[in-house]
Amino acid sequence: MSAQELDLRDYFRIVRKRLWMIVSIVIVTCILAGVYSLYVKEPVYEASTKIIVNQTPTQSTIGQLDLNQINTNIQLINTYKEIIKTPAILEVVAKNYPQFNITAEDLLKKVNVSSVNNTQVMTLVVRDNSYQRAAEIVNAISLVFKQEIPSLFNVQNVSILNEAKLNPPVAPGPVEPNVMLNFAIAFIVSLMVGLGIAFLLEYLDDTLKTEEDIEKYLGLPTIAMITRLGQEEIKSNEQAVRTQTRKAGDLEHVTAAK
Repeated sequence: MSAQELDLRDYFRIVRKRLWMIVSIVIVTCILAGVYSLYVKEPVYEASTKIIVNQTPTQSTIGQLDLNQINTNIQLINTYKEIIKTPAILEVVAKNYPQFNITAEDLLKKVNVSSVNNTQVMTLVVRDNSYQRAAEIVNAISLVFKQEIPSLFNVQNVSILNEAKLNPPVAPGPVEPNVMLNFAIAFIVSLMVGLGIAFLLEYLDDTLKTEEDIEKYLGLPTIAMITRLGQEEIKSNEQAVRTQTRKAGDLEHVTAAK
């Protein structure tokens, strides 16, 4: 393509010209994404618990609401979130629950701790390829945290608000892979790639194909143009020539001189 700017019609022409290639890339990519999501990627399940931690109240604050104490507890939530993910907790879990057959480093990869702003509640989440195993691990970490945190901080009031159900009435579905999300990502990415390749091929193609191209890029008028005939057109022309030849040889076109 020339360095001249393309207008909107040129973009549509380029897309229409290589539409088959763009569609093929999108279809193949979406199929591969579907196969990977449904048959290759192992499903990942998620189990969670909620924990609340309060500092031990002093004798002077017992029986009354201390806003400063509550604010302090809220500020300490970030500290507790980090403590859960340290060897002080995870190594104890790995030691006390050998049936998990997992190290503290591997536990750290499975654990995620979050909290809602301005609350004293922490949400502990564990992901694993088995929901039953994820629920057992998250319950174990919560229990060990409740047992170990008093020796690390001056807190005695640790409560597990809810544990992960080991046998829920409805089997939970996997959180990964997200098939629809993978399809959407594959569609958008493949469409962008297909369009990019189409415009790149058009940019690298510097041949002149139409009368408009000659007039646009060379500024010269077209004097004549040789067209390429298809097989049907060639046969039709040959048939017309043979017909004209037979008519020229007919006797009705011959006259005798006197």
